[in-house]
Amino acid sequence: MIKFHKKRRLSLISMTALSFAAIIASGCSSDDDSDTIDTTDSTDTTDTTDTTDTTDTTDNSSTSATLDPSLFVEDALASEPTLVDCTLSDGTETQCYQIEIAGVPADSAVGPFCPQSISSTDADSGIWLDGSGTVYQANGDFILDLPNIYNDSNWQLYDEATGDVYITDTQEGCEAAARPDVDPAYQNYCVECSLDYVDGGVTETYLIPATPIPADTIGAIGTQTGLSLNGVQLAAAAPVADILSNYTIAAFDDCGGHVNPFEGYHYHAATGCSELSDTQVDGHASLLGYAMDGYGIYGMLDSEGLETEGLDQCRGISDESRGYHYHAASAGENMFIGCFTGKTVESADAGPGGGGPGGEPPE
Repeated sequence: MIKFHKKRRLSLISMTALSFAAIIASGCSSDDDSDTIDTTDSTDTTDTTDTTDTTDTTDNSSTSATLDPSLFVEDALASEPTLVDCTLSDGTETQCYQIEIAGVPADSAVGPFCPQSISSTDADSGIWLDGSGTVYQANGDFILDLPNIYNDSNWQLYDEATGDVYITDTQEGCEAAARPDVDPAYQNYCVECSLDYVDGGVTETYLIPATPIPADTIGAIGTQTGLSLNGVQLAAAAPVADILSNYTIAAFDDCGGHVNPFEGYHYHAATGCSELSDTQVDGHASLLGYAMDGYGIYGMLDSEGLETEGLDQCRGISDESRGYHYHAASAGENMFIGCFTGKTVESADAGPGGGGPGGEPPE
């Protein structure tokens, strides 16, 4: 086993734990409208259960590719994956891969997140996603425009005298703001947590079916969607409604990730950072990770920049080369997929979730 000087956590496919039940991590949704920067083809909120253009779930009983541990990026895993016996949510006995992710991206840097001042540029800051379909560049202009974006004059995330943005730049501040009951002293703050607060990262162990098994009914996503090929948790939707109601912005980096004091670094959206660089032979979108039910999650767009048509409500589809698989939603939707069509491990996190970057037990 590779040794990491980091916090370790066991989340057998989702004994997932504390997240930002009210601030940056995985679980709620937002209904707020948006009106700037980069828009996507989505028009609504962060709800993780119906985000595609069809209402019927694709038949996933056809051949599906098995999970391939060799596709994980070098240093993405904290130990070698192993095959173990496991029990799925309906009592089915099968084999799962036990996978321990490193908890930080193996192939990209973490941050930046919050802009330092109202003059900060895109290069000095990250992004913000509220589930409306818009990807905001969380720069200085964004901070200035918050009262207009959310039609609320109470937004004031910066010092008018200096132009400096109010940021949770200490562990105490991070923990006080990244939780459901935000300390009133940290309202109107950009919430940012350092990896140093979690000893450089949080490793997590997952049990994922080695070969996906279709479920009789679709399963809701709780706090975790899956794991990326570069060693990061794919979290459920960030609880932007809670975040915004406390006049906070829990900025993401350009890869759609951020840190909370419990889950460490995790992704809430696919922006291309975790996708395999090799394009599929047929021009299909690239694999970016695996869902909790074992099906592969591919990028949203193919080599020609087009989105696959005919996705089911979970954002899944079958083809001859890959069998049943998912396609990630646009980053502005604050989610990866809409639901699970396969069976997950008995202790898997499939169900209501909620949490953000500094929150409560499991989110």
